[in-house]
Amino acid sequence: MSRSVDRREFLKKALIAGTAVPAFSSALTLPSLAAANKSKSPNEKLNLATIGVAARAYANITGTKSENFVALCDIDAQRLEKASKEFPHADTYDDYRNALDRDDLDGVLVSTPDHMHAPAAAMALRKGLPVYCEKPLTHSVYEARVLTDLAAKAGVPTQMGNQIHATDNYRKVVEMVQSGVIGPVRRVHVWVGGGVRIEGKRSKENNPPSYVNYDQWIGPAPFRPYNETSFHFNWRYWWDFGNGQLGDFGCHYMDLPFWALKLKYPKTVVGVGEKGHKGENDCPSFMRVDYEFTERDDLPPVHMTWYHGGWKPKGAEVYGKNSAVLFEGDDGRLLADYGSNKVFMEAGKEAKPVKPYLTRPESHHIEWLNAIRSGTPTGSNFAYAGPLTETVLLGNVSYRLGGKKLEWDAENLKVTNAPEADQYLKREYRKGWTL
Repeated sequence: MSRSVDRREFLKKALIAGTAVPAFSSALTLPSLAAANKSKSPNEKLNLATIGVAARAYANITGTKSENFVALCDIDAQRLEKASKEFPHADTYDDYRNALDRDDLDGVLVSTPDHMHAPAAAMALRKGLPVYCEKPLTHSVYEARVLTDLAAKAGVPTQMGNQIHATDNYRKVVEMVQSGVIGPVRRVHVWVGGGVRIEGKRSKENNPPSYVNYDQWIGPAPFRPYNETSFHFNWRYWWDFGNGQLGDFGCHYMDLPFWALKLKYPKTVVGVGEKGHKGENDCPSFMRVDYEFTERDDLPPVHMTWYHGGWKPKGAEVYGKNSAVLFEGDDGRLLADYGSNKVFMEAGKEAKPVKPYLTRPESHHIEWLNAIRSGTPTGSNFAYAGPLTETVLLGNVSYRLGGKKLEWDAENLKVTNAPEADQYLKREYRKGWTL
């Protein structure tokens, strides 16, 4: 067992017992969980590493800023220099493997492009480190299953960064659906505005800026010459690195029905779409994905449809929502987005009030930090986030097979009616990289 694992276990036991913690890598005095959460002393903080320091990474850093960042990692030296000014005592790295090769860490934030999530998170989990990883959890279906299994084996707190999961509104909607306010739900529509935002071109020459460790940025993906239209935020719209609009927002919006209806793996998936742009980047601007789920205990089968880029279900204009989730129950409909919900009951039916029963964490990030300290559960741990990510990404697999309807064997991680899907479920890593 690593020194950092010993340190966290001792910390947890001390918090439960209400005793002071003697020195390990630094002098730690944590008389109680409540005191630890309120403490401003550097000696009472968790030691964190962040892989990625800007954009979404900085949002995650901000959410965990109460702690002690000891390692900052980014392939962009300019971004790293800026972050280092805010955390002058943290060591800096341009290779996550070096950042994780230390024995004083209590947790790791993984906020890289999609294609680097799994390698970094897997290394952290194998070291017994708690992980907070951006959504989607991974770049491929296979990687999602690997991280799910590794997290279960490691037994450490994990959290995927679909931060809306921790909000009061989402929890209210889950409570209403699960309490039967609109009756049994068999149909769900999820629509999200927006699509591909760039018309990218592939470069034939490789001239990355001198301050970028481009080989490390490419990581396990196929090597492509450097180009701004597939770098930093724009990587989302190239299959080599991202998963388009579905990958970007699927784990946010599909999270709500996935949670409320206790979904796990779909039985069938079919995704169709259109590019709608002239660039060489190949993620679709418009998309519709149909997922079919079988019964779960006493819950009926569910047909869920995803739409993006302006495509919406018939009649959606009456709701006036650019992005929303619509549950259709036997007794009514429930419309929700990030911050609101509204119930439409059938004639003669009445929406009964629901007593809250889900916890309300301070934030998605704080929930993970509390889990590291005390072992309390997280809402979007990898046991939940892994299957959600698999479901989302299967829509892209179907689209890339020309809209073929996939029959999904979740137990064996196989599309039973299309062996050609294997290339999109799991890709071969670039030489020198392994999962």
